[in-house]
Amino acid sequence: MSSVAKPDKQPHWTDFLAVRYWPTWIVIGLLRLLAFLPHRLGLSVGSAIGVLLYHVAIKRRRVTQVNVRLCFAELNAQQQQKLVKDIFKANAMGLVETAWAFWADHNAIINKTALKGFELLEEALSHNRGVILLSGHFSTLDLGAVMFAKSGFPVDVVYRQHNNPLMDHIICKGRARSSRPIERKNIRKILRDLRENRCVWYAPDQDFGSQGAVFVPFFGQPAATIVATTRMTKLNDSPIVMLAQYRNQDNSGYTMEVTPVPGFPTGDDSKDAALVNQVLEAAIRKAPEQYMWVHKRFKTQPDGNQKWYKEAGC
Repeated sequence: MSSVAKPDKQPHWTDFLAVRYWPTWIVIGLLRLLAFLPHRLGLSVGSAIGVLLYHVAIKRRRVTQVNVRLCFAELNAQQQQKLVKDIFKANAMGLVETAWAFWADHNAIINKTALKGFELLEEALSHNRGVILLSGHFSTLDLGAVMFAKSGFPVDVVYRQHNNPLMDHIICKGRARSSRPIERKNIRKILRDLRENRCVWYAPDQDFGSQGAVFVPFFGQPAATIVATTRMTKLNDSPIVMLAQYRNQDNSGYTMEVTPVPGFPTGDDSKDAALVNQVLEAAIRKAPEQYMWVHKRFKTQPDGNQKWYKEAGC
């Protein structure tokens, strides 16, 4: 297993003593306490936090309800409501799992992780051009690099810089325990690491606006989807595979699965983006409650109207 590099920026904690950072320090302190919880108790606590957040995080609940209504129209009203509640529970479990990823013993998680389809990744790495790990914002997001460590393959994580400098510092420091964090605009570093035949984790499933994006279906809805995935594969002519991660339904552990992205790239940005969404959707449908539906995935629309979220008051 390769050594893990430090993030590009290394501010000291004393840089964040201003009063404006105190609320963030409280949140970090609470997360740090969660890291002490054993596995099953931690997930139970996370589930309870999810029930609480469902009732108090009203805007996030409304966003989730809109997303579920749009993407799972085949479910009746009761089934949709249950899914919304399960999403809050799963995402709150993810908070506990983030604490484990940042501060707890990683061996405990690695020993609970099963790997599927990693022979595809091994074959992709044999070309010595690096590999793009296409993925999404699953609720086990920050635990992903810890699970991936079981494979022994080197991994870098492309991320978007957090608006809160203190939170960004904590996130980068926590992720650096098991991966190399790379800010998404640092194309040179991404290319350099691909040339080192490393795996680069990349999740293009959030709405960053219409610039650099095309509108293609995601769960049957038009979604602004960035075309940067195609650009990344072209940096070093790198192969791409889908990497999905799941919390086992009985909460006994985790499964990380590699599947192919057939026919990518196609030579057409719109077709590539549509293919990315199709592969992501197939992975999400295996455990839909474990995806981060709390974000406004469809806030950017071809006509510029955000009616779905506006009408819901979120």
